[in-house]
Amino acid sequence: MLAITLQLTATASASGVIVQPSIPKQILQIAIAMFVMDTWQYFVHRYMHQNKFLYRHIHSQHHRLVVPYAIGALYNHPIEGLLLDTVGGAISYLVSGMTARTAAVFFCFAVVKTVDDHCGLWLPGNIFHIFFQNNTAYHDIHHQLQGLKYNYSQPFFSIWDKLLGTYMPFDLVKRPKGGFEARLAKE
Repeated sequence: MLAITLQLTATASASGVIVQPSIPKQILQIAIAMFVMDTWQYFVHRYMHQNKFLYRHIHSQHHRLVVPYAIGALYNHPIEGLLLDTVGGAISYLVSGMTARTAAVFFCFAVVKTVDDHCGLWLPGNIFHIFFQNNTAYHDIHHQLQGLKYNYSQPFFSIWDKLLGTYMPFDLVKRPKGGFEARLAKE
């Protein structure tokens, strides 16, 4: 199986050594993988909320975390992990045409981003908050009771929420004793 996967995504030199694509090509492959992963996870995640059986028996385990924390990012039912992460990751890997090495970089980045999204902290200068609108506060809203049917997008962009009407804007409110709280935006 590994040999088939490597044949699909890698190029070997005449001596049989696997050749990595150029850096611009790897960046393009990672961007494609990000889009594919976001698309897969948005629709599967949203379906898990809309299907009462799947929500009650599978996805609700993740939502027991009303206040997300970092390690809780991957606190989910094994079937959810299989559907969202494993199948979504495999599709992203194959569609993007990444080599195994590029995929390792991509998946490490995706896991760190997912953990950051669930960490519950809005840290100044956090690179994920600078480059991605889908961040800690964005996902905190989804875990709040009023936001349960909004902000399904994960782990990178919020495009599907905005296109399909499930985007819930939020405000960061400074707490009197320090820190910030993500609250639904007042319209």
